[in-house]
Amino acid sequence: MEQKNNKKTIRSWAFFDWANSAYNLVITSTIFPAYYTIITSDKDNHTLDYVSFMGFKFINSALYNYALAFAFLVIALLSPILSSIADSRGNKKLFMQLFTYLGGLSCCGLYFFEINTLQISIVLFILAAIGFWGSLVFYNAYLPEIATTDQQDRVSAKGYTYGYIGSIILQLICFLFVFFPSAFGLSDGAQASRLSFLLVGIWWMAFAQIPFRNLPKGTAGVAKSNTSLLTGGFLELKKVWQQLKHMAYLKRFLLAFFFYSMGVQTVMLVATIFGEKELRLPTEKLIATILLLQIVAIPGAMLMSWLSKRYFGNVRVLIGVVIIWIIACIAAYFVHTEIQFYVLASAVGLIMGGIQSLSRSTYSKFLPQDSPDHTSFFSFYDVTEKVALVIGMFSFGYIEEFTGSMRNSLIALAAFFVLGLLFLFLLKNVEPKTVAVPLN
Repeated sequence: MEQKNNKKTIRSWAFFDWANSAYNLVITSTIFPAYYTIITSDKDNHTLDYVSFMGFKFINSALYNYALAFAFLVIALLSPILSSIADSRGNKKLFMQLFTYLGGLSCCGLYFFEINTLQISIVLFILAAIGFWGSLVFYNAYLPEIATTDQQDRVSAKGYTYGYIGSIILQLICFLFVFFPSAFGLSDGAQASRLSFLLVGIWWMAFAQIPFRNLPKGTAGVAKSNTSLLTGGFLELKKVWQQLKHMAYLKRFLLAFFFYSMGVQTVMLVATIFGEKELRLPTEKLIATILLLQIVAIPGAMLMSWLSKRYFGNVRVLIGVVIIWIIACIAAYFVHTEIQFYVLASAVGLIMGGIQSLSRSTYSKFLPQDSPDHTSFFSFYDVTEKVALVIGMFSFGYIEEFTGSMRNSLIALAAFFVLGLLFLFLLKNVEPKTVAVPLN
């Protein structure tokens, strides 16, 4: 096994965040949701916007939520099998590559997204999401393999920081095309938006070559005989589940993570559509605001890591951050002006990167550090997040369709955060150190 805390390895690992975070910003947070909302709208502020997909009629934003929920469900079902295989065969890098190329090529295909290609474009949107989130299973699993416990908060934050910087650079490039299409020989802002989707795919696949070249292949577990790939994967998951049954602290953290993840990722995924539909914000202002949110997230992730290490510890910082998320969801229900939206977006940006980075490193600290099954453990973490996202995105879309307003969906998200907070309070006097141990 390669020595931990190697600077080149860690830097290469962080560059995967640089590569794929362009998808997270352009496709899920800014240009794509704004473009999707515009081309599926009937331009009448007094009516609901409906679209047809696979023979069914949906509110346009609800279809967006359902599509992502389906993608997360696929990942939740696939990743345990794939990651367990990767652990037992020691080939997690191969799976990172497969999901990266699936996501990157799907983003390139979105260049052809117009209202008359809605069906295939939604399918490509789902495949891009599967590629992005699937690759993260194996990316996250490298953390305990490349960094010692005392360095994992810093390394995790480094990954998110690289991701925010890389995505902002590409976002600014895309802005030039979207806001000044004629200067680049483009017909209009719509073509410029589609060009942005193409650039995301190219950026993602190109910069991913850095970690693909420098990361270790992965440490193989004990060889399994007389088992198929599918059976072997489930046997690996069963072994991890048996270990989790004796790790009381880890189980409590996963419950907390499950509930607050329903809210965190859902808010990030619907923020642009909320501003577009509920507040009727101009697209350029909305995209600029989301970009500002990403910039604020960089010091936010670093601040949370620093507070955790120097003063409060991981769990207490997470408790404070979740409380802020609850306040933010409730406040969003009452937001009606641009200024209110900008203030709230700044607050969310500050805590957005911090809760993701700290959650990942906290979980990593609870794990047995020398276990060869890191990918399977992180698959459990990933499945927990994806099932939470399925529930979060589906409930957000369903409540909007049932009540006719996205604002009511925000109250459900606040309730999810409250449940997560309750489980975090059960861990308030516990700080993960090196190895997860049972509670006596």
